[in-house]
Amino acid sequence: MHFANTQSGWMRAARRCATAATLAILLSGCAATMVTGDAGCASYAEARLARPPAATVATVPPAWATWIADLDDRMTGTCR
Repeated sequence: MHFANTQSGWMRAARRCATAATLAILLSGCAATMVTGDAGCASYAEARLARPPAATVATVPPAWATWIADLDDRMTGTCR
């Protein structure tokens, strides 16, 4: 039983780390691919530069992490 609890905790930590890494990768592209002159994209790129370190994402609940990743994906796609 102790092994199952330890493994379960390890899996949660690994999932959080993977989520943080995924978000860091997703959050790295908009500023470089932004369309010049679009105020919304400029504002989004500026906000991304001020984002907290990727390591802090590990404490975000999975539903929020998924929503953040989806939002960033959509905004990055719009700003290309």
